[in-house]
Amino acid sequence: MARRLTPDQLIQRAYDLGLIDDRQMQQVRSDIGSRIVELDEVIQILLRREYLTNYQIDRIKKGEKSGYFYGDYKVLYHVGAGTFARVFRAMHRETGDVVALKVLRNRFSDQADQYRLFVREGMIGRTLRQDNIVPIYDVYSKKKTHYFVMEFIEGRDLRKFIKIRKRIEPKESIRLMVDIVSGMKYAHDRSLIHRDLKASNVLVSSSGQAKVVDFGLAGLDESAADNPDADVVAGRTIDYAALERASGAKRDDPRSDIYFLGCIFYHMLTGHPALKETRDRTVRLSKTRFQEVIPIAERMPELPHSVCLIVNKAMAMNPDRRYQTPGQMLTELRMAARRLEEGDDLSAADAQRKPAVSDKSKPAPLASVLIVEGQPQMQDVFRKALQKTGFRVLVVSHPDRAFDRLSKDPTAAHCVLVNSQGFGAPALKMFNRLGENGATSIIPAALLLDEPQKEWRRHAWTSDRRVVIDMPISVKKLRTLAAKLAQIRLNELG
Repeated sequence: MARRLTPDQLIQRAYDLGLIDDRQMQQVRSDIGSRIVELDEVIQILLRREYLTNYQIDRIKKGEKSGYFYGDYKVLYHVGAGTFARVFRAMHRETGDVVALKVLRNRFSDQADQYRLFVREGMIGRTLRQDNIVPIYDVYSKKKTHYFVMEFIEGRDLRKFIKIRKRIEPKESIRLMVDIVSGMKYAHDRSLIHRDLKASNVLVSSSGQAKVVDFGLAGLDESAADNPDADVVAGRTIDYAALERASGAKRDDPRSDIYFLGCIFYHMLTGHPALKETRDRTVRLSKTRFQEVIPIAERMPELPHSVCLIVNKAMAMNPDRRYQTPGQMLTELRMAARRLEEGDDLSAADAQRKPAVSDKSKPAPLASVLIVEGQPQMQDVFRKALQKTGFRVLVVSHPDRAFDRLSKDPTAAHCVLVNSQGFGAPALKMFNRLGENGATSIIPAALLLDEPQKEWRRHAWTSDRRVVIDMPISVKKLRTLAAKLAQIRLNELG
């Protein structure tokens, strides 16, 4: 047991370690004066003046002589730990800026395969600058010291956040998921897969913003990823490896991130992890673990139907049935958020009892169609024809403005009708751009071609949700067309 320090010894050791300077040491001694004081009173003076923290004092009392500084940063508190690294709250000696330091554990600091992977994580993080990804500012790796400097997030990780809240209401869950998926869209757009997505790798700030952290396994070296016995795989990528084996997906399939985004959403909404949590390697690798997930609508039938559908699609075992990109998932999250705000959603239980729509020419309530039409008279024709059957009609008078609106907010409409009669080639260009853009490609669309433009049909990018229609078109056929396209989106949203 370490010998109890005297008040003077504590002050002197703090000074010798560089934790307090001459002025601060003299100030503490001045506060004491000529009085005989106990150690606890000196500690309270140091804490009250914010010269030391409890973490620093505890280490001094234990006789620790290192670990107080990393480069220009003074360690204030220990805030978290994982298998490979510890995270500290720290402050720059000169500027006073508060940061997080992620420091590789000593036992891995001289193992080249481990510290190189750690440094690689830092180097990847330095390239990422997006509001929903925790930024890494600097990476240090010399001899046996390896750490990187990150933004310090006042808050807690999402796993602890859920544990405290029990579960998170759908509106707030969607808002947090929009943040998380926005960060992942940024990463995927740069061909970067996370490979370790889970609630504990999402931080929720005190202002309620979610940020993804720990891209240490992003694009992991093939030789390591293919070795199921490697420590890093056993400890951190085993769930991804198990999913890809169970689903028949190739290694490093980007859609594996989508599945685990669905797991995070499931956990927030229900308060329960989607997958059975265990340290047993055999259980974690088992296909049964994925097959035994309780459907979210069964676990919580009172949840909004559209929200359940997003979870189900993200967590589809067949990767081809999942969202193919985070951008697609982001679009539907925003659409679901809008439906909840407007009160236009059924619970999962009510959706099961929802009667089928018999008249396919009539859209469901609040279905919206965006018309791209430049002539005021034709705008009125489209508007009146569709509003009579319950559509909410939006009109944009130029293809470029319509594309900009939809690319910024793909939830603005359930379908799009582009009339090329007054625009010519820009209408065809806009129609194709909608299909090429990841965010807008899920919006059903129709291109209306006039008689002289019919040869453009072969240049239009069509699919089961993207069609070309010859003009003229009757009001009845126009309504049926809009209802059919809108229903595609409504079916996907529940």
